[in-house]
Amino acid sequence: MSDQPRVDIYTKEECPYCEKAKDLFDAKGIEYEEYNVTGDEERFEEMVERADGRKTAPEVFVDDELIGGWDETSALEETGELDERLGIETEDDGEAEHRTLLVAGTGIAGLTAAIYAARSNNEPLVIEGDEPGGQLTLTTDVANYPGFPEGIGGPELVNNMKEQATQFGAELRNGIIDDVDASSRPFRVELTNGDVYTADAVIAASGASARTLGVPGEEELMGYGLSTCATCDGAFFRDEDMLVVGGGDAAMEEASFLTKFADTVYLVHRREEFRAEDYWIDRVQEQIEAGDIEIMRNTELTEIHGSQEEGVDHVTLVTNDAGHPTDRLDDPETEEFAFDVGAVFFAIGHTPNTEYLEGTGVETDEEGYLETRGGEGGGQTETDVPGIFGAGDVVDYHYQQAVTAAGMGSKAAIDADEYLEDLERAEASAGGEAVAADD
Repeated sequence: MSDQPRVDIYTKEECPYCEKAKDLFDAKGIEYEEYNVTGDEERFEEMVERADGRKTAPEVFVDDELIGGWDETSALEETGELDERLGIETEDDGEAEHRTLLVAGTGIAGLTAAIYAARSNNEPLVIEGDEPGGQLTLTTDVANYPGFPEGIGGPELVNNMKEQATQFGAELRNGIIDDVDASSRPFRVELTNGDVYTADAVIAASGASARTLGVPGEEELMGYGLSTCATCDGAFFRDEDMLVVGGGDAAMEEASFLTKFADTVYLVHRREEFRAEDYWIDRVQEQIEAGDIEIMRNTELTEIHGSQEEGVDHVTLVTNDAGHPTDRLDDPETEEFAFDVGAVFFAIGHTPNTEYLEGTGVETDEEGYLETRGGEGGGQTETDVPGIFGAGDVVDYHYQQAVTAAGMGSKAAIDADEYLEDLERAEASAGGEAVAADD
């Protein structure tokens, strides 16, 4: 479209959020200029200058105005403001579009559900959400997914599954679900951009979002040396000392990845023992022995210092040999100290994306994870609300593996198909009784 505004996107290699940004504009049919800053110092400095000092990717500009990174771009998409800035007119005929099955999320669980549901002729509509592709798009090397002896990149696996789902008849649309109304049937599903759908069944596979600590300096320095994605931003802090916060698989993987760029990677964990699987512990141990990683056990980060102009300068840490030092700040054995690093990465778990189901009657635990029936036999992914099913990280706070998410996605699609068949039989029976009564 010739009258569209100019869109510039600065990207780098091995950047999943860059792919998300490009996919978003591609889905809208918006042309853009891509500038890859990997290995191009001049282009990188240009990006930093235009982005007011931000050293993250992607950075998106519309008519030379800074939109920001993926978080800011996604937030504008969520409210519909991005379409306004791009001059995209939305059609509103006042009627909600009806679909047999709606799937929330395009992570491994959602896409597997879409594949199975499409093959069952349920023509699922899949809403991408604010993290298209889910957490796996942040993983550069998936080595434990069955069928790939040499491993496969997370984004590649997700894209293959999207292609497979659409091939069988699933439809993927960009958007974020704001509310599900379960007060009547069919369900009424409203997106944050105002689009409305009705659906006979809903599969919640909306995953979980990266947590932050809420410490001083976090809000001001997010994107200026603080990040939740090492693969996105690690290369921007080459030769700096970097600090990773966390003790699970994600923290170990990020620390290992960052050794390609960092002078030294410091892994900060609030306990003595790690939650990560042995594979990652062994891999990190090799890098400890090589002098690339240092472990700081029983230690927590309490403040990040720096400025948007200069980035992260140092952090404040507290340590206590008993672990969880922020719970022991009054303990004379707790030590507080400043520690110089040039970048900080959070890898401290996730919060389930279930807010849009509030008010439906669906039960969640204290952390917000969906409660499903479980057990043996069919219906394991059913929630307390007939017609709403849960799968993947929105349910599973324990395993959180791609293969278990895929398994749950297939179960949810099968459960939903059985529900829809029962619904169809009930409607047909009710219709037959009505005809008999008329006679």
